[in-house]
Amino acid sequence: MKPSSCRDRLEQALTRIADPEGEGARACLTVYAGTARAAADAADARAKHGVSLGPLDGAIVSIKDLFDVAGEPTRAGSKVLADEAAPAAADAVIVRRLRAGGAVIVAKTNMTEFALGAIGANPHFGTPANPRDRARVPGGSSAGAGVTVGDGMCEIAIGSDTGGSVRIPAALCGIVGFKPSRQRIPTAGAFPLSTTLDSIGPLARSVSDCARADAVMAGEDFVRLEPVTVAGLRFGITQGFPLDNLDETVGPAFDAAIGRLEQAGARLTREPMPLFDEMRAVNAYGGIVQPEACAIHKDRMARRAVDIDPNIRMRIERGCAVSAADYIGMLYAREALVRAMNRQLATLDALIMPTSGIVAPTIAEVANPEIFASRNAMLLRNTSVGNFFDLCGVSLPLPAPLPVGLMLMGRNGQDRALLRIAAAVEEMLAAERG
Repeated sequence: MKPSSCRDRLEQALTRIADPEGEGARACLTVYAGTARAAADAADARAKHGVSLGPLDGAIVSIKDLFDVAGEPTRAGSKVLADEAAPAAADAVIVRRLRAGGAVIVAKTNMTEFALGAIGANPHFGTPANPRDRARVPGGSSAGAGVTVGDGMCEIAIGSDTGGSVRIPAALCGIVGFKPSRQRIPTAGAFPLSTTLDSIGPLARSVSDCARADAVMAGEDFVRLEPVTVAGLRFGITQGFPLDNLDETVGPAFDAAIGRLEQAGARLTREPMPLFDEMRAVNAYGGIVQPEACAIHKDRMARRAVDIDPNIRMRIERGCAVSAADYIGMLYAREALVRAMNRQLATLDALIMPTSGIVAPTIAEVANPEIFASRNAMLLRNTSVGNFFDLCGVSLPLPAPLPVGLMLMGRNGQDRALLRIAAAVEEMLAAERG
């Protein structure tokens, strides 16, 4: 069967966005129908003449609401910024690279306000419902990104990941999400949360699509992922808190994945992780993200705190209570722990753990602020390890009644090797599903 044209695929995406019975109105805050149609027609014209701008030429892409688009205010999911932000003077670097590579940008996607949270709820623009169960949250902070991929409103979504904001919605929505090594993709033109930990990554239905988007955003030449076999790969199963209190869906799905890896010939070791305890001791001083968020939002908090999501406002206020000495101390301590983790991972191909210890909470249960806080912490618990230790990581969907993610993490700079491994595990899991 002849593949459909880019314009045909775009029209299908736009139809899904506009469907009044769907989640388009909550998942997409801006829809670029006119410019997307022009870009799709240009991609089809290039294809007709055998010309390609790269691996994303003609791909239908959504971008998170924190990326600058020239001439528009960048809202970052915030009512305050929607009111006050000046139009961006230029596209964010990654938006320029996507356009130059022929990507068809269809929409800007909803997100947790200021990207500060893992639930995916937004009281200002609405909470997009999970593609697999409309009673549940999508995960955040790249909430609309996960929903647009899961519901077929785009083929690839671009999000940000400071504590898990790409991998969490990928896990909760049953798709793939990739967090690159932080330094590989420029954050210029992306509204910041934590200048120390912010990274930018893709969500898609396959590792291959994530790899294509990652290469374009990193400004690298894309080479197809070379085949690798699972047999002989060295996986370290993290011990300690990442395996504590797994819910009744996540625990069995993770155990089944471990069993399948063993059957496929992977070399599995149980890895004690005292560095995780040291990370928690450092974060006990208040964590790095929240004081950096306070520095960014202190003026807004003084003027318009009442207009900020209370769940977000509370976390920023906690960051403002961290002393300068404690903040600087955390940065110094983290540097030493990053080096120590890099040494520990030298003999492994990847660490493995559940992306999240729980499945997506229901929208109703997180309406309670106390439950919201506990679920938010549980969703962030495992993924935040990758940001603290400056690793790259990918979440793969596991077979389960509700979406569950399997997270692979590799050393900083080993992104391509990790993507190759992830593609092999993805293929193994697909064969299991039949």
